[in-house]
Amino acid sequence: MLISQAFAQTAQTATEAGASGSPDMMSMVAQFILIILIVYFLLIRPQQKRVKQHEMELNAIIKGTKIIVAGLVGTVVEVCEDNKLVVELADGVRVTVMRPYVSQVIFDTPAPSKKKKA
Repeated sequence: MLISQAFAQTAQTATEAGASGSPDMMSMVAQFILIILIVYFLLIRPQQKRVKQHEMELNAIIKGTKIIVAGLVGTVVEVCEDNKLVVELADGVRVTVMRPYVSQVIFDTPAPSKKKKA
């Protein structure tokens, strides 16, 4: 007998909520917008920043820059005008690489000293 009363109360609450349907719809829309914003700020925006930074690095390649191409580290010997780079991998070993295929540009920055001040 108690279970049937509980079902009756649940059904009554559901019909009351269904009659005023817009607050539930508004909260669903708000949750959906919130999820889209979270995905944008956690996934899409950082990826766009990384792509933009990589493009800037590719455009900054000049003669003598060290780069990584398909796991091989080399030094740029010549920058051609048609998006090609001549890279020296070892003494006398030169390959031609298309600029978009460069996976990483290595900028020589001095490493911070690890000496402690007394």
